[in-house]
Amino acid sequence: MSEDQVDGLGMSRPRDANYGLDVMDLRKIMEHHKHEGYEYIQEKYGGVLELCKQLYTSPNEGISGSPVDLEDRRKTFGSNVIPPKPPKTFLQLVWEAIQDVTLIVLIVAALISLGLSFYPRSEGEGSDSSESEAGWIEGVAILGAVVVVVLVTAFNDYQKEKQFRGLQSKIEHEHQFSVIRGGQDKNIPVGEIVVGDIAQVKYGDLLPADGLLIQSNDLKVDESSLTGESDHVKKGVKTDPMMFSGTHVMEGSGKMLVTAVGVNSQTGIIFALLGASSEEGDKDKKKEKKDKNRLKGEEGNGGTRTNMAGQNTPLLSSDADTKVDIDSITPVITGNNSHNNATNANNKTANQGEEDEKEQKAKVETARKEKSVLQGKLTKLAIQIGYGGTAVAVLVVLILIVKFCVIEFGIEGKSWGADDTAIYIETFVFYFIIGVTVLVVAVPEGLPLAVTLALAYSVRKMMDDNNLVRHLDACETMGNATAICSDKTGTLTTNRMTVVQSYIGRAHHKSTPNFNSLAPPLQDLIVRSIAINSGYTSRVLPDKDGGLPQQLGNKTECALLGFILDLGQQYYPIREEVPEEALFKVYTFNSVRKSMSTVINMKFGYRLFTKGASEIVLKKCNYILDCDGKPKPFTMEDQEKVVKNVIEPMAGDGLRTICVAYKDYHTDSSTKTEDSEEILKPDHDWEDEDSVVRNLTCILVVGIQDPVRDEVPASIKQCQSAGITVRMVTGDNVNTARSIATKCGILTPHDNFLVLDGKEFNKRIRDAKGEVSQELLDKVWPDLRVLARSSPQDKYTLVKGIIDSKKSSSREVVAVTGDGTNDGPALKKADVGFAMGISGTDVAKEASDIILTDDNFTSIVKAVMWGRNVYDSIAKFLQFQLTVNCVAVMVAFFGACIINDSPLKAIQMLWVNLIMDTLASLALATELPSPELLKRKPYGRTKALISRTMTKNILGHSIYQLIVVFVLLFAGNNLFEIDDGKYAKIHAPPSQHFTIIFNTFVMMTLFNEINARKIHGQRNILEGLRRNPVFIGIWIGTFVAQIILVQFGGTVFSTKALTLDQWFWCVFLGVSTLLWGQIITTIPTSVIPKNICRKRKTPEVEDEEEEEVEEVDGMPGRRGQILWIRGLARLQTQIRVVNAFQMDFDTSQLDSYDKRSRPSVISLQSLQSAQHRSAISKKPNLASSPEIDEGNNRSPLFGRQDSIPYADE
Repeated sequence: MSEDQVDGLGMSRPRDANYGLDVMDLRKIMEHHKHEGYEYIQEKYGGVLELCKQLYTSPNEGISGSPVDLEDRRKTFGSNVIPPKPPKTFLQLVWEAIQDVTLIVLIVAALISLGLSFYPRSEGEGSDSSESEAGWIEGVAILGAVVVVVLVTAFNDYQKEKQFRGLQSKIEHEHQFSVIRGGQDKNIPVGEIVVGDIAQVKYGDLLPADGLLIQSNDLKVDESSLTGESDHVKKGVKTDPMMFSGTHVMEGSGKMLVTAVGVNSQTGIIFALLGASSEEGDKDKKKEKKDKNRLKGEEGNGGTRTNMAGQNTPLLSSDADTKVDIDSITPVITGNNSHNNATNANNKTANQGEEDEKEQKAKVETARKEKSVLQGKLTKLAIQIGYGGTAVAVLVVLILIVKFCVIEFGIEGKSWGADDTAIYIETFVFYFIIGVTVLVVAVPEGLPLAVTLALAYSVRKMMDDNNLVRHLDACETMGNATAICSDKTGTLTTNRMTVVQSYIGRAHHKSTPNFNSLAPPLQDLIVRSIAINSGYTSRVLPDKDGGLPQQLGNKTECALLGFILDLGQQYYPIREEVPEEALFKVYTFNSVRKSMSTVINMKFGYRLFTKGASEIVLKKCNYILDCDGKPKPFTMEDQEKVVKNVIEPMAGDGLRTICVAYKDYHTDSSTKTEDSEEILKPDHDWEDEDSVVRNLTCILVVGIQDPVRDEVPASIKQCQSAGITVRMVTGDNVNTARSIATKCGILTPHDNFLVLDGKEFNKRIRDAKGEVSQELLDKVWPDLRVLARSSPQDKYTLVKGIIDSKKSSSREVVAVTGDGTNDGPALKKADVGFAMGISGTDVAKEASDIILTDDNFTSIVKAVMWGRNVYDSIAKFLQFQLTVNCVAVMVAFFGACIINDSPLKAIQMLWVNLIMDTLASLALATELPSPELLKRKPYGRTKALISRTMTKNILGHSIYQLIVVFVLLFAGNNLFEIDDGKYAKIHAPPSQHFTIIFNTFVMMTLFNEINARKIHGQRNILEGLRRNPVFIGIWIGTFVAQIILVQFGGTVFSTKALTLDQWFWCVFLGVSTLLWGQIITTIPTSVIPKNICRKRKTPEVEDEEEEEVEEVDGMPGRRGQILWIRGLARLQTQIRVVNAFQMDFDTSQLDSYDKRSRPSVISLQSLQSAQHRSAISKKPNLASSPEIDEGNNRSPLFGRQDSIPYADE
């Protein structure tokens, strides 16, 4: 390599030389797969090591990593970034905000009113100049209010989208990958990976780039996200060296040469195609309406792909990125799932109508399944309010028109003349505006903003508490959690592992033994077995500040390596002597075998090292080394003694027990000296692990201490007092788990709770046929507190059983923690899945809802507190909003019935409902959580959103406010000795009478906002007020705005300036709301019937109702529901912003796509459906998708199941 330029360690391209390959050459390599790919590389380039030379990289030291070299590689081969779809502009958001039906109706009504005000009238109509001047003001004022509402909504959406994109960027930056640069292992953000990097892949990784294997150990990859096939693909340097971005490493480890990044990788190619397809799809849909059959002949891959390239080119970040010639792209397809031909697409077109119907049903089903607990309750509530509001609004308009016609044409006997047309139409428009305003008031416009603000505010604050929220709904769902199934290692414990006891040479050492006192054969075997049979990425480094050594990699392996250092030995020289490339065979650790084995070459043949769970490895041992290092027979009686006298006492002390063993295989019988050694058969199959890892010789057993975190017992006590059951689910043995659970406080000495291992658990919950029985499970889970030696399938079964159970009246809401690849199903199934940020695999993080950046159980408790705070914040706003709505609707209704007018004018109600309530949502949604949130039981899945206490408050305050308003309406002119404002003509100048009613109503609403801060019957409504400066600022600001509006609003706001005396009475009646609140608190809640707040329908019926709602919004349904459903659409609009957080590309064409997950790659089936719009887009077959095709695919993780029901089924 003398011609290569070396910067320290690692290589970079010399200035006077070019790379031996370009982007197209590398892409052509990656188009081959399996053994064919290996042969192609061998024939054309002479092997992967020659490719390394042509890319100026070293398989052992990697690239130099110098800034100049990195920039050069990015310029030549592209950067590892897939350009996101540009965010919506402010004008686009304005256009979306103005789509609200109620706003459109208001605009139309205001324009009609405005137009009629300029309609020329005859002199005999009796209108004075002041009326004609005021005629246009109301229309302009309403239009102005609509403009303000639209701008505020668009600005909020713009801010939220910006915030969520920032959060998404943070999540992506958190994703790091291990590469070798300059001869050193480094973890770098995936966006910084370049072609030529040597990446170290390991169990649980999500591959960020395409590459070729240089070395592998028992490597298996889940490529279902590319191929749709769930079987894991075994990878090897000679068998199948091709590694693709977006696939998951399910077992093993290895090193790969990065050959394609960003838009040139498989993920990038598919995203480029998909991003353009969404735009093409809109055009194609329009064409389909005119002529569906035209698509067959005229729509080809070429045209679509050209457009795709055109769309994506401006977004790319370098010259190399623009080299994606979409026409030449052939995405890699392995297996039999290829549909990459036009015939298939055309065949599907014939059944288009039928598939359309299925697709729509799938969309409805998906939308219904992904609803969170709170979303479901809010949807149901909004529907009920919508029905009521629509009914009242229609009734108001009908009453006003009928009453006007009866009096005008019936009683007074007038006729409709041509000259009266303008007046009558204007009158009807005026009544129509009142009706629409009632509807606007009835639909809680501030509710969606309150929901989004509460969630966004909490998400931002939760990041400070080490909770990185990936899915917004998880935030509030956590507040309903009734059960937490937690891992032990790292979550309840410190994950700082140390060997504190050992059993060597049949002697039990309670401290680190003296290395020199051990027999030489023992010394050599102990050091070599641990140094070699551990992941080479696991290391123990001295701390720079002289503190505890730094543990990198697997913590259990670090504890064993630390044990070697404690013995005064070094493991590095042995690893240099036996590098990773020299290992003959590796059986990597997984949750099934619970052990790891490594085979190395020896002069006499082969030596196998094994380490793993003590009771599992000991069962495979037929020999044990004595104090002289000689193998002695290890009978069943000896095993039982070791278990009873060594392992159980260690486990009783809360130690994790690991057994280390070995076995020698001789190729020549003449070299065999011990009975424990075995002669290797010529046709020995090294892939048959069971035949290799047997008849072992035990070297030592160690007890590893992982102390309980200091803060965990207090946190668990908090959970228990908050009504949350904490269960430990661990892979450790029963005794270790019981000891740790007792130290944590999950178990107490006098409890009768169950502690089971996986074997006993399955025995209890399975029926005679071996199937899991919900009835049997319901007998186990309520008392179960510790599940030990559990598999990921056991964890999934437990979580699913608790969620599906109807044993408890409120239905359980379950949170789960996980860190391993196989924890994915349980994390998906759980209502809230927590992944470990430090020890968690990429697969676990992809499946999770929240990432714990410190792996600490205490952070889960903080998430519970924030979740409950979100729920309470929304409930507070609901209590406030519904009181306002109830009073305003009733006042408008009875005003229309009695005085042919609403005491609260349209523009005034718009101010109250759309502006003040928007501010109130901000004020009430930014309350900080308090410890008292953890002193009550969780709400549960089925408890009504509006509690009996809230109902009492809403009704109580509504009655008070209605009495005050109606007294002022009918007696106010006499009490204040002012002119009567009732029965005024249209466009009559504003009166002090109606201004006092409006002002008093606003004052009562303002002071009721303070009452609304408490929803559980607390008397001290000012408690914690100083901790919320936002609330204080908004409240004072609204008060000041009201003063300005009343004193200077004039005709625009239908107000007339009030005197100081009148202001005093308005404020007094407002303050009285606080006193009235204390009286309401005194009234026992039992006076409210339970039936009002109880859900009387079965969950199945509710699901059907929700499905109906989705039908109305998503496809033709009952048209009468459209008006109020679109009001509810404001709620959905806010939630849609989450899409920007979850995906970079437009989800409008992917409604059936799983919005809860953000996988890195979309399946080919989905891609081709997007390309050929003549074929129906189907849900991708992703491992992380909630609806895997049950008919065709087996589970990627569990062979026993046909599919993994990731979502509620």
